[in-house]
Amino acid sequence: MSLWPLLGIAVVVAGFIARFNPLLVVVAAALVTGIAAALSTGVDGLHAVTGTIETFGKAFNDNRYITLTWMILPVIGLLERAGLQEKARDLIARVKGATTGRLLLLYLVVRQGTAAVGLTSLGGHPQMVRPLIAPMAEGAAEARHGDLSEKTREKIKAQSAATDNIGLFFGEDIFIAIASILLIKGFLETNGIIVEPFHLSVWAIPTAILALIIHGVRLWRLDAVIAREAPAPGSAPAAPTPEAEA
Repeated sequence: MSLWPLLGIAVVVAGFIARFNPLLVVVAAALVTGIAAALSTGVDGLHAVTGTIETFGKAFNDNRYITLTWMILPVIGLLERAGLQEKARDLIARVKGATTGRLLLLYLVVRQGTAAVGLTSLGGHPQMVRPLIAPMAEGAAEARHGDLSEKTREKIKAQSAATDNIGLFFGEDIFIAIASILLIKGFLETNGIIVEPFHLSVWAIPTAILALIIHGVRLWRLDAVIAREAPAPGSAPAAPTPEAEA
């Protein structure tokens, strides 16, 4: 057995230590691994390089539909530049009774419900949380408490992202034709446990309900946390310290 293909691991470690672009590091490691594996089987250098690149091209062509996802990112970037976040923040600020906790709780229910029927692409961090949900959650808090501290803003963003994660993670297992269900079924079968995907989906429902309740309580308490951290009405900003002035 040749150990030369393990050079790719060394490339990954060295690239991350040097803080190079992760995408470039992974691609370079894959090229090194492919070339080293080809050379270890007696292939000459030129054919090893060309064969590795051909393998990359074939894999890209066979899975080119996956790259359609990247087309969303430029569109979202253009919308944000045109003021999408500001419009979302202003819209929710005009809704009476809207709070950060209520908004995120509603999104949790919608996200988990749509994931349970297989519509996992309706949400997500780049296409939903960053441009819409997080700004709307901040806008709801600003409408009630005025200007927010940076700590509070980061907490709202974190809860927005967590809400999307929890809704998707615990909702998708209810859908029978999802990769996670098939993975669990395959793992159990390799250990001699035969179970139908439908039964896995049914037993995922109690877990999803508990996740909804537990995180729902956290979101319900979030409004109280924001109220405690918000500055008192009419309070003046803290005077700068000598160190800050320096």
